[in-house]
Amino acid sequence: MSDATTSAVKQGIRIRAIEDAQEMSVCVELQQRIWGYAPLDTVPDQIFIVARKTGGQVMTAYDGNTPVGFALAFAAMREGLTYLHSHMVGVLEEYQNRGVGRLLKLAQREDALERGINLIEWTFDPLQLKNAHFNIERLGAIVRHYIPNLYGRTSSPLHAGLPTDRLVAEWWVRSQRVEDVLAARPREASLDSERIAIPAAIRQICREEPLVAEKIQTGVREQFLANIADGRAAVGFEFDKEQGTYLLERYED
Repeated sequence: MSDATTSAVKQGIRIRAIEDAQEMSVCVELQQRIWGYAPLDTVPDQIFIVARKTGGQVMTAYDGNTPVGFALAFAAMREGLTYLHSHMVGVLEEYQNRGVGRLLKLAQREDALERGINLIEWTFDPLQLKNAHFNIERLGAIVRHYIPNLYGRTSSPLHAGLPTDRLVAEWWVRSQRVEDVLAARPREASLDSERIAIPAAIRQICREEPLVAEKIQTGVREQFLANIADGRAAVGFEFDKEQGTYLLERYED
């Protein structure tokens, strides 16, 4: 368990799976507080209820009696494989970088293990470098799929007017890789890793120089698609003051 996660536990943060339909409204309120969503943009409580009743997950992080984060996942099936699609995980700004998000993900994993589910997937923006580091280096997810412009261009300030490209994180919760990452056991990097670097200031570039940001995004997309077609997966991520770098290696199940 990481220092941040240990700190969250010591601070009394607890994760609870929500069963009661009336309590689902907590997750709606959290969306508005975390992302500033207007009521029209939020996932309504009915969807949380349906997700829970059909084999998905609805979990909330509490500090005492105060909800501070949540996770929503749907039951999913593809080519006969049953898995969970983690649609949303959010934490209030004042509780971020304190291990709460990792506690929510670990609770999702524990529930999946108890139910005999091997895979949890979710999508994330390849330009969100902190998310990339968290998903790959802190959880042990791998990336073998790149989806260009998944949601189309939107008016959301979160998307900065760019195409909504997404990477698909595969979290094979029973794998030795995940066990090693969660136990902080070092990984040996391959000598033939391909690297995809993105400026550390990419969010600022998105806000101030959208044309430059889109050019960077296009380059990232082309590199990912070429590497994935060549049988590589993103299995590592390096992050420093200058840039975030995906490490892609040849990968087989």
